[in-house]
Amino acid sequence: MSVLVVGLSHRTTPVPVLERVAVADADRGKVLDQLLTAPSVSEAVLLSTCNRVEVYAVVETFHGGMNEVVEVLARQAGAEPADLFEHLYVHYSAAAVEHLFSVAGGLDSMVVGEAQILGQLRNSYNAADERGVVGRTLHELVQHALRVGKRVHTETDIDHAGASVVSEALADAADALGGLEGRTALIVGAGSMGGLAAAHLRRAGIGEVVIANRTAANGERLAAALRADGVRATSTGLDTLTDAVAEADVLFACTGSVGTVVGAEHIGDRAPDRPLVVCDLGLPKDVDPAATLLDGVRVVDLETLQRRLSDAPTGQGTLRAAEIVAEEVRAYLAGQRSAGVTPTVTALRKRAAEVVDAELLRLDSRLPELDGAVRDELAKTVRRVVDKLLHTPTVRVKELAAAPGGAGYAEALRELFGLDPQAPSAVSTLHSTQPKGEKR
Repeated sequence: MSVLVVGLSHRTTPVPVLERVAVADADRGKVLDQLLTAPSVSEAVLLSTCNRVEVYAVVETFHGGMNEVVEVLARQAGAEPADLFEHLYVHYSAAAVEHLFSVAGGLDSMVVGEAQILGQLRNSYNAADERGVVGRTLHELVQHALRVGKRVHTETDIDHAGASVVSEALADAADALGGLEGRTALIVGAGSMGGLAAAHLRRAGIGEVVIANRTAANGERLAAALRADGVRATSTGLDTLTDAVAEADVLFACTGSVGTVVGAEHIGDRAPDRPLVVCDLGLPKDVDPAATLLDGVRVVDLETLQRRLSDAPTGQGTLRAAEIVAEEVRAYLAGQRSAGVTPTVTALRKRAAEVVDAELLRLDSRLPELDGAVRDELAKTVRRVVDKLLHTPTVRVKELAAAPGGAGYAEALRELFGLDPQAPSAVSTLHSTQPKGEKR
């Protein structure tokens, strides 16, 4: 069983294709269930953000797993698998680990160094875990990746190399309007991206914020948080969008909805002499593309940012972050290789204990009159001798197995001591953490 990554991102895929493949939160469970029905897939995590859609899966075989994951993504997009192949990237085994750690460290983001991906990865893991489709392998891998991301942001200045896509979009809005201080902003969507936009607007000195959200309670919660920070903020439903847009200088939209939320008709009634900057970071788009044709409207979307940030320079913080990722990949793989030999070592010790027990039984049959205290001391002595004889080779074999190319040491150990080839796998199954959900 190995880890497979199949994905599309801003690096390989035009935004219109990403929009088709994007998975809304409401559809995440359905897609995870489809992945787990695939014969080759035993665990899965789905990461769908504004600039990437990736499946991390534990699979029986590379080709079988890849084809099954692509079929699920194509079905989600309403397309044929062949339509996606030219945009896909695939990573397997060690390369999959390196990719995930790079993603968690912000090295693969549209804005290098943005920290939001950590929260998105954590939420994706939690969603899969709650669905019962995460087992031991992805649990350990994702938790390690989250630690890598935290280490990168703690030990480097990569945060200064770039903020988030949200901050980049709002920086464009500030440039277009001559600053955001005292302006009125409309945030459509009260999810994590909406909350991030609210925080940036507050720091920019925004005068007033209106939160428009389908669920009133969530919109009011975000508005209340802004009011607690001294920002004039209210919440409203999506049925009053036209009035809210008419009063806004900045419209920020990222709802996670499947279709358009803000239509051109919501924007068309604005006064022609009052400019509006629309920041649409939805995937798929939240704002009707026809809005770009309206007078006085400037749209900043993922395609705009993708073109501008694709060749962004990297700094020393990015180089150090890449070094950290490489270090952590080596450490993780060494740990996995070492853990791989543990069942064989356990089987060896079990075999040795069985031999000692058998010899002690033979001693009892030959010397039934042997004093109990003497018999106990003999048993302890024999077990100490066996433990000492096994200690060095078992410790050394774990060290050797942790090095690249060390996978053969467990097999050599089984051959040398005549261990049952099935015994290590049985021990491994016994001691492993099973996935919460049965294979559907």
